[in-house]
Amino acid sequence: MRGLKTYLAPYLMISPFYILFIVFGLFPILFSLYLAFHSWDGLGPMEFVGLRNFRNLLTDDPDFWKSVSNTFIIWFFSTLPQLFLALVVAFLLNAAFVRFKDFYRAVYFLPNITSIVAVAIIFGSFFGSQFGLINGLLQVIGLPRIEWINDPFWVKVAVSLMVIWRWTGYNAIIYLAGLQSIPHDLYEAATIDGASRKQQFFSITLPLLKPIILFTVILSTIGGMQLFTEPLILVGNTGGATKGGLTLVLYLYNQAFGNQLFGYASAIAWMLFLIIGIFSFLNWKFVSRGEGI
Repeated sequence: MRGLKTYLAPYLMISPFYILFIVFGLFPILFSLYLAFHSWDGLGPMEFVGLRNFRNLLTDDPDFWKSVSNTFIIWFFSTLPQLFLALVVAFLLNAAFVRFKDFYRAVYFLPNITSIVAVAIIFGSFFGSQFGLINGLLQVIGLPRIEWINDPFWVKVAVSLMVIWRWTGYNAIIYLAGLQSIPHDLYEAATIDGASRKQQFFSITLPLLKPIILFTVILSTIGGMQLFTEPLILVGNTGGATKGGLTLVLYLYNQAFGNQLFGYASAIAWMLFLIIGIFSFLNWKFVSRGEGI
């Protein structure tokens, strides 16, 4: 009893975090898993359906597979250019001849803290099919307009450009921190040994930066699989006329709050969790093999 009184105060001090986590974190996760095996419209009684939601999802729902395909294509279009540009920006910010580095870091990081809704609305004015700024510029130079919203390919490009603009600076700051952590003695020794800039990059910089690059790949993969706000604001909750912008999370939202199929939406959420888990596992295996673990 005396021991309980001794530790009561510290436990009470940390209890708000655990209470909030249980109420707003753990309980929704467990409830969504329970809900995935039921049919429920949000108001009436729940009906246990077993694996029917998952079976329908995998065998009878072409929109689900379309959303999976769209999500992967947008991830591919956005992640590779984004990380490449971030690496280039990081190298420029780390260069000795660049002045006002703190200012540039703030400028590149600014898109990440800007309201994504505001960003999506602004980009919507750029990519408008009829009166968009980009189409206006294309007509000025004599090129045909692009159906950004109505074309299934170009809508993916538009969403990908939004993602690239928002996250390039964020990843560049991470890469910059990695570059600054590499000891300069290694470069000095390589220079004395006659190594060129190219050899230093591939023999020193890239191997030491590899864990950070893989870290950003994993983060970009998780974020890309959960893409929601950008396509929602740009093309609406249906993914556009051709459903070219229909992502997994947007489809989940549509089923839950558009069709009131909360059980089915929960099944989509757990399929999304499975996809992200598989990607994370593959990246972890790749990192472990690369480090010889």
